[in-house]
Amino acid sequence: MIKVAVLDDYQNIFEQIIDIEIHKNNFEFKIFNEVFSSEAETAISLEEFDAIFIMRERTPITKSLLESLPNLKYIMTSGMRNKAIDLKATKSRNILVCGTEINSNPAAEITWALILGLFRNMKTEIDNMFQGYWQTSVGFELKGKMIGLIGLGKIGSQVAKVAKAFGMEVAAWSENLNLTKANELGVLPMSKEDLLKSSDIISIHVVLNEYYKNLFTIKEFKLMKKSAFLINTSRGSIVNEKDLIDALDKDLIAGVGLDVYEKEPLPQDHKLRFFPNALLLPHLGYVTAENYSKFYNQMVENLISCIDKKVIREIKNN
Repeated sequence: MIKVAVLDDYQNIFEQIIDIEIHKNNFEFKIFNEVFSSEAETAISLEEFDAIFIMRERTPITKSLLESLPNLKYIMTSGMRNKAIDLKATKSRNILVCGTEINSNPAAEITWALILGLFRNMKTEIDNMFQGYWQTSVGFELKGKMIGLIGLGKIGSQVAKVAKAFGMEVAAWSENLNLTKANELGVLPMSKEDLLKSSDIISIHVVLNEYYKNLFTIKEFKLMKKSAFLINTSRGSIVNEKDLIDALDKDLIAGVGLDVYEKEPLPQDHKLRFFPNALLLPHLGYVTAENYSKFYNQMVENLISCIDKKVIREIKNN
């Protein structure tokens, strides 16, 4: 019997998607729906398991944690890239790591939810409606505004198409910007500095790596328009949170829409929670019924393939 730990199932959705009874002769599942308070607690909780199912970049799978899990043979993660897994350590321990497909459109959709929410003051207006007030602020139109995209990959391209439908100007920058794709989408390539200075909205859609870590610091915020909004649905570490808080304190930018953070879940006393012009979501970008169904079904498929020694969707590097 293979013992499987399903981690970070915040919404208790695993058992809604996977019929555990069908697999009861092969797998013994245990669901963990709370965040572990420390690595020590994680190690104690998981020491008996042969396999773990994880949502990417929630519970860190570090070298020291892996050394505390002598029975672990399989890790199944959502997506085909998970920076929270130490792949060198899993390789040295002969632990198989497999991923899943992931729909990119939900991240683009949540990006527009944040943009529209900021431009039309939805956080304030929704709160005020519950207090009995009516029309307490004036919003802005998107048509004619410029959105600057940091990255023009799968998600950035989808955001660009929607921006065009709204009648916006679209610019883009990244270290390896595909000029052919930019031309096809009618997107204006810009230098990073010009994009920061010109855009009314800046939206981040690059993959986190050492180059893009702390891409936004106080230097970048000072270049932005005071009327501009920053949107981050990519990874929290791309924006220096300390400098972002400083920028909001000093009104260097008009506001921020975030779905990702340096530390997740975001601590209850985190300063970002207390800015009226910070529209915050709890990393909902990929959290859809369609994605979860794909994640959990493919995790089970992956584990069965590993046991049968016909490994599919193996992750060998991030």
